Amino acid sequence: MAEATWEKPQSTAQPTGAGGNERLKFLIGGILILAAVGFLIINGTLSGARYYITVDELVGNPAYVGQTVRVAGAVDGATINFDSQNLIITFETANVPLDYDNLATALHEALLDTNGKRLSVRVEGQPMPDLLQHEAQAIMTGTMGEDGIFHATELLLKCPTRFEEAQPGQAIVEPGA
Repeated sequence: MAEATWEKPQSTAQPTGAGGNERLKFLIGGILILAAVGFLIINGTLSGARYYITVDELVGNPAYVGQTVRVAGAVDGATINFDSQNLIITFETANVPLDYDNLATALHEALLDTNGKRLSVRVEGQPMPDLLQHEAQAIMTGTMGEDGIFHATELLLKCPTRFEEAQPGQAIVEPGA
């Protein structure tokens, strides 16, 4: 019978100095990736903490002139004008406080406040929206002009009398049903 011999293979591992160098590279790369992800999370959280600013914060604050911002206010129906030839909508909004229990009540009270700040809005190149009416909430994106007029490029409207939230346990009833 033939005799089998087993020999321990020669180690091909690199000296410890080279392997430690690669580990250091991976460790630094991992730390950089974690730092970048942490920065993005913190930056996104801080910048997206508020969806919009109020009319009070915008009006009279020169820091916002020329900057693109999103602002919300209550539409004053008596001030709505629409130029159908040039597709220009102008109206005024009143300040709505950030904290409220009922949106419809908050919009109504905002328009009754004669001492509250008002914002003149101009929207160009858009047809007249059906929801642009008295006591609708307007959320607008645009820039504040030096003339004191907010030049909106995007107009979102929310009419609380048309879209009422159902309370828990309450059936949703379609209008006219």
